Amino acid sequence: MTEINEKYHGLDEQEVLRRRAKYGSNSFVDGERESRLKKALKSFLEPIFLLLTGAACIYFLLGEPRDGAVMLAFVIFMSAINIYQEWKTDKTLETLKSLSSPKVAARRGGYTVEIASEDLVPGDIIVVSEGERVAADGEILENDGFGVDESALTGESDIVWKSCAPAEGGGVWRTDRCYAGTNAVAGRAVVRVLDTGARTEYGKIASDVASAPERPTPLERQTRRLVRDCSLFSMLMLAFVIAATYYRGSSPIDAVLAGVTIAMATIPEEFPVVLTVFLALGAWRLAKRSALIRRIPSVETLGAVTVLCVDKTGTLTENRMSLKEFVPLAGTSVKKLAEVSVLASETDPYDPMERAVLDEALKRNINVKLLQGQRLLHEYPFSSESRMMCHVWSYKGKITAAAKGSPENILALCALSDSERQAASREQRRLAEAGCRVLAVAYNDEMCGIPEKMNECRFRLAGLAAFSDPPRRNVAESIKACGSAGVRVVMITGDNSVTAHRIAHDIGLGCGEKEHVMINGEELEKMSPDELDEKLGDVTIFSRVLPRGKMRIVSALRSRGEVVAMTGDGVNDAPALKYADIGIAMGGRGTDVAREAADMVLLDDDFSTIVRTIRDGRRIYDNIRKAMEYILVIHIPIALSALAAPLLALPAVLAPLHVALLELIIDPTCSIVFERQPEERDIMERPPRQTGAPIITAKLLGKALAQGSAIFAAAFGSYCAALPRGGAEHARTFFLTVLVLSNLFLVYVNRSDKDFAFAGKSASTDMIAWLVNAGVLLCLTALSLLPQAARAAKLKPLSPAEFAAALLIAACATFWWEIVKWFKRKNDR
Repeated sequence: MTEINEKYHGLDEQEVLRRRAKYGSNSFVDGERESRLKKALKSFLEPIFLLLTGAACIYFLLGEPRDGAVMLAFVIFMSAINIYQEWKTDKTLETLKSLSSPKVAARRGGYTVEIASEDLVPGDIIVVSEGERVAADGEILENDGFGVDESALTGESDIVWKSCAPAEGGGVWRTDRCYAGTNAVAGRAVVRVLDTGARTEYGKIASDVASAPERPTPLERQTRRLVRDCSLFSMLMLAFVIAATYYRGSSPIDAVLAGVTIAMATIPEEFPVVLTVFLALGAWRLAKRSALIRRIPSVETLGAVTVLCVDKTGTLTENRMSLKEFVPLAGTSVKKLAEVSVLASETDPYDPMERAVLDEALKRNINVKLLQGQRLLHEYPFSSESRMMCHVWSYKGKITAAAKGSPENILALCALSDSERQAASREQRRLAEAGCRVLAVAYNDEMCGIPEKMNECRFRLAGLAAFSDPPRRNVAESIKACGSAGVRVVMITGDNSVTAHRIAHDIGLGCGEKEHVMINGEELEKMSPDELDEKLGDVTIFSRVLPRGKMRIVSALRSRGEVVAMTGDGVNDAPALKYADIGIAMGGRGTDVAREAADMVLLDDDFSTIVRTIRDGRRIYDNIRKAMEYILVIHIPIALSALAAPLLALPAVLAPLHVALLELIIDPTCSIVFERQPEERDIMERPPRQTGAPIITAKLLGKALAQGSAIFAAAFGSYCAALPRGGAEHARTFFLTVLVLSNLFLVYVNRSDKDFAFAGKSASTDMIAWLVNAGVLLCLTALSLLPQAARAAKLKPLSPAEFAAALLIAACATFWWEIVKWFKRKNDR
C-alpha cells in the first residue's frame, strides 16, 4: 500500500460518517434493480402471453381442458425462456462488472488506510498510482509524472499529463483534475476528492442514461396490432357463422358448435408462439456467438438497422497505442534507434507505447534484458511541463543518457545541422498527417557528468518513433459488408479530425467517389436542428464530439426515420447507446455504464460480430415472416372448410377436437422447423427493410391466399368427392390426411423464397426438422390406418391406396409453387 505524506491528516471517522450520510455511497450504475418476481410478472403481462392465456381460457370454456392445458404450458414454457435469458444476461453483466478501483489508499485521521472505493467521500485525500483506476473526481495536490488515459470519458486515446495548476485556456476536461472511471497509466498523484457517485462526470453521464425513455420496438408495436386484429376478426367470424348456420335451419347447438369451430380455426395463437420462440432462441444463439442480448425484442430490430454509428477508440481501433514506424535520422541506424528507445523506457512499463517499443525491439533480435540490466545511475522523470524523460545508464564502461519525448523539446537539446533539422521536421509532419503520435529519441554516450536538470543535457538525435491506435481486426471487411447490406456507417469520436480521417481511410469508411464529409464538435454545437438534419445524409465522420453531442446526433438520425445502432465502450458513449434503437457495448473493454445502457453486449469485443448479428437479425425476421406465412396458408383451408360446410349444408368437416389436433401439428412445425432455417443467399445484399413495413405485407398475404386456396381446393374437393362413397367420417379422414401432408410439403416449399424445396445441405441434414416431420407422419399414420386411434378421433381408417392418393393430391396442391420459384430464379439470372 502506498504511503501518503504525513502533512495530510485526512478526515476523521465522524466527519466521514457525516459526509457519507450527506453525499451517499461512491457508486455509479447500481441503481434500483427489479426483483426476479417483478420481472417474471412483467413477462406474463406481455401482449403475446395475454393472447395465449386468452386462447387457453376459450378452450377451457368450450370443455376442452386438454387443449387449454397445452396453451397454458406454452405460456409457462415461453415465460421460462424469457426469465432464464434475463437471468443469464444479469449474471453475465455482474461477472463483467467491476468497481472502478476496489481498494483505494486514503488518508484518514492521520493514518494511511486502505478502503473500498465506494466508501470514499468528498474531502478524502487519496493516492492514485500507475495501473490503477481513478475512483472519484478530484483535484491534484501532488504530481509525480502522473499521466491518465481518459478515453473512456473523452474518446481521446492519447495520455493526458496532469499538473497541480490548471492549464492555460481551461476547457471541459482540466489537467489539474482527475476523473472517476479513467485509468492512471504513468506516475503517481495525491488527490483531494471533490465529487463522488452521481456528482462525478462519470455519474452525470449515467444519469443521462437513466433518463432516456424506453421505447417499444417495431416488432412489439406490430405484435399489439396483430393481437387486436386477430381477436376482432375471430369474434366477427364467430358471430357470422352462428347466424348463418342458424339461418340455414340448423339447431342452436349445431350453430354454436360451428361458430366455435370457425373461431378456433381463425385464432392463430401460433403468432405469439412464433414471435416469442424465434426471438428467445435467436437471443440464445447470438449469446453462443459472443453477442449478449439484454432486451430480447431487440433481436428483431437488428435486421432493420439503416445507420451504424461507431465510436473510434476501442470500437474501430484497439484502444492501445502500437509502434507503427521507427524513423532513424542524423545518420543513425534503425538498430541504434531501437536500442536507445529501449534505454529511454521503463524496465517494467505500464505505458502501452513503452510496451510497444520493447515488443518491436524483441522482434529486431535486440537483447532487451541485457540493455535494461545495466546500472541505472539517474532518472529525469516525465513531467507535463517538459513533456520528455531521460534515463542515465552505466553502459559499456561509459555514462550514457537516453531520452524521449515531444519532438519540439527533444530537438531543442540536440546539435543538428540545418538540413538535419529540416529532415526531422519534414518526417514529423508526415507522421502527424498520417494520424500518428510522434516521439523524438536522442542519446549521449559520452556524458562527462549528470546535470541537475534535463534541459542542461546535450544529445545526438537518434530518430523518431511513430505510434498509432491500430484498427481492430476484420473492421475493414465488416465496413464493406455493411455497405453491401445498405447499412451506412458513421464514425462519432472525441478524437481530432486528422486521426479520425486517417482511421476512416485505413478501414475504407466512406471511400468512393465523394470525399469524407466531416463535422467537428464546435461546428455541431453551433448548428441548428434544421442545419444538422440537412447535412446528416452525407456526413461520415463527426470528430471532437462530447457525450451530449453523440446523443444529439443519434436522436437527429432517428428523427429522420433511420433505425440507428450505436457502438461504444466508454462512459462517454453511454447516453448515445441508450437513445439508439440498438445500443451495442463492448463487454471486455467496455465500461459498466456503457454495458448497462446497451441493448446488446459484445463479449468478444469483435467489431465483425456486429455484422453477424445484423445478418442473424435479418435471418430471424425472415424466418418469422416465413412462419407467419405458413400459419396463414395452413389456416386458410381450415377456416374456409369450417365455413363452407355449414353454408353448403354439408356435414361438418371439422369439430373442435380436429382443429385442436391440427394446431398441435402446426405449432411445432412453425416454431421449431422454421426457426432453424438458414438465411437466404442474398440476405446481406438487400437494403434494410422499412421500419413501418408490416410483418404481413400485401405480397405475403397474396402468396398465402394463393397457396392456401390451392390446398383448400384439394382438401375440400377431396372431402366432397369422398363424402358420397364412404360417409362423413371417411371423407373427414381423407380431408385431414391431405391437409396434414400438405402441411409437411409446405415447410420445404416455403423454406426459401427462391431456391428449390430440397436444395441446400440443411434440407437433407437437419435432424430436428426430420424428427418433427417423422412425428407428424407417425401420428397421421396411426389416425389413418389404426381403427382404435381413428375411432377416438371420430375418423375412419384409409386403405393404402387411398393414403397414396391423398399423398399425390397434397403434393400437387403444394409443389406447384416451385414453378413460380423457377421463374423467379430465371428472372434473377
